Amino acid sequence: MVVRMSDNSVDPAGNTEAFRAFTQNAPEEPAAGSKTPLIIAGAVVAVVLIALIAWLAVG
Repeated sequence: MVVRMSDNSVDPAGNTEAFRAFTQNAPEEPAAGSKTPLIIAGAVVAVVLIALIAWLAVG
């Protein structure tokens, strides 16, 4: 004798209507952040390194 327990969670792939509802209500991924702060930080690091190399070359 096989006893099956009721499953409260419905597999969306098991039913076309449930699958369509699952795919239409899927959470959207957050938008990618701006790269501007990264570019500014890279420029600041480059300026500091160039200044340091110039100061060591002169000094």
